[in-house]
This record gives sequence, structure tokens and C-alpha cells, in this order.
Amino acid sequence: MIGELNQLRTDALEQLAHIWDDGALEAWRVKFLGRNGLLSTTLSKLGTLPKEERPAAGKLANEVKQALESAYEQKIGAIKQRALSESLEAAPLDVTLPGRPIQRGRLHPATANLRELYRIWGDMGFQVFRSREVESDEMNFQLLNIPPHHPARDNWSTFYVAHTNQRVLLRTHTSPGQIRAMRELGRNGTVPLRVVLPGMCYRYEQISARYEIQFNQLEGLAIGRNITFADLKGTLTEFARRMYGDRPVRFYGDHFPFTEPSAQMDVQCIICDGAGCGICKYTGYLEILGAGMVHPHVLRNGGYDPNEWSGFAFGMGTERIAMLKHRIEDIRYFWGNDLRFLEQF
Repeated sequence: MIGELNQLRTDALEQLAHIWDDGALEAWRVKFLGRNGLLSTTLSKLGTLPKEERPAAGKLANEVKQALESAYEQKIGAIKQRALSESLEAAPLDVTLPGRPIQRGRLHPATANLRELYRIWGDMGFQVFRSREVESDEMNFQLLNIPPHHPARDNWSTFYVAHTNQRVLLRTHTSPGQIRAMRELGRNGTVPLRVVLPGMCYRYEQISARYEIQFNQLEGLAIGRNITFADLKGTLTEFARRMYGDRPVRFYGDHFPFTEPSAQMDVQCIICDGAGCGICKYTGYLEILGAGMVHPHVLRNGGYDPNEWSGFAFGMGTERIAMLKHRIEDIRYFWGNDLRFLEQF
């Protein structure tokens, strides 16, 4: 058996050395390494050997198999390299042909849109404050005036990632950042604040042209003495003017547990110029953000005395902002990674 295996290895490698085409290489593989090949036939005889000879024969059989498989893989690479060399030598090289352009990377449209928002809000005196994406139930809901079992929780289809004494979840909105900003930057409720809080949010929703299970959001928070709803409307109207130009906006009443009073802001649909389309649900307007005056309970949870301080907050889906600005009809394009879409920006 030992001599047979050594002879098989010698014969196989000798034949392989003279093979330089794919057809002959495949025939060699079938002959020596195939299911019914010579190596398999030889290995089937191991059971007939005396017990004391089997370990040595089995070890050699594995070595032969590994050697032939390794030689086979190397030959594949050698054949490809030889074919490439022959093709280069067969035709003259035209050095005057232009080189292939290098495809340059670029910013994702969602990232570019966020940077534009940072610039606008930075010019208006707001600083960027980042907060975590994984939050506790207390921070994401309870400190924002949404206690356990409150019906308002139905508005946020939540991804819970752990069940502990404090339930852990993927944040459903950037509003928990309000509490963190007030506690970290407010100096125990003694200084005014103007911050925007960008980040990814997650909701278990039906994906459609207008909704995704993950999306960027930009939260805004301003706290000071004697801030009124008029300050909120003026600030957001100026933002819309800087973002979209002189395009009509409208406000109407809404409800959010962490603001009182609350409002929604719409801007005239750029896709249909107010005529009505599927994206704006044929209303001529598209919601871009929700806003309101910070609820006294939320101010208190952030360390501010609501008898001395007031403020407003707003939250916007930044992909929806980009959809309006660039006339994009489907929010799913942002995360589909289709180069035909991404290369337009």
C-alpha cells in the first residue's frame, strides 16, 4: 500500500506538469481526485490492511491527497497567468489609449443633507450635540412624559433589545437627547441652551415610499427665559426659507407628550409644486417636522425650573427633508445602495 501511494503521487504530479489547458486539467482531476478516481480506489483498500499497518498508510494517504489538491490549485493559477501573458504578447500594447478613470467616492446623500442642516442651524446659533442610539426605557419614554402603559407609546413601534430592570431599546426618536443635553450642558438648569441633536432612529414599521424602519432624525432644543411660541414659529420659518427658499409653509395643532402646546409644520411639496401627488397624499404639502413648547415636566426632568425657564423643541426626519429638496419620490432609495441613485449626488 505504501509503495502504491507513492507511485500514485509520482505519476499524478508528472502528468500534471505537462498540462496547460482547462480541459486536460479537469480530466486529470477526475482521474486522480474524482469520486471514482485512482486515489479513492486506493484508499478503499485501507480496510484490508493488517491492523498494525493502517496508521502509517492512512497518514501517507492524507499527505498524498493534500499534495495533489495543492498542486491542482497551483496549476489553475499557473494556467490563468500563462493565458494572460499569451494574450498580452499576441497583440501590441497601444500606449496612447486613455487610462480607465478611477471611480471616486463621494458623500452619501443622507450624510450630505445632514451637513447642510448642521450649517444652517450652526448659522442660527445652534451647536451639535450627539447622544446614544441604544437607550433605556426611562430615557426614551418616561422622562419625556410618557409613563409605562401610556397610550402615546403606540405612536412609536419600538425595537426592544433586552429585558432587564431597565428595558433597553433602540431609540425611537432623538428626543431622549433633550434630557441628556439639558443635564450635561445646562449646568444644573442655570444657563440657556440652543442645540441640535442628529442621529439614527429605529421603528418597527411597514416600509413604504414614505416610511423606513431606520432613518436619520434631527432634534432641536432651545431653552431660555421668556421663550414663546412666536420664537418657535419664527425660527422654523427662517429654517424653511434657508433650506427651500421662499416656499409656503403652514403650522397646525398636533399632540406630543413632551411638548405643550404642540404643532406640525408642513412645506409646500416641491415634487408637485402644491398640485397634489402620491408623496404628499394629494394635499400639496408634506410634513417636515413636529414641534412645540417643552413640557414643564420635561424641563424639570432635565434640571430646569419651569417657573423660570421655557423652551421649544422640534424633530425632523432628515431623509424627508432631502426628498423635498431633491424631488426624490421614495425614501427607500436612501438605504437601497443602488449606485444609479447614489451617483446622482
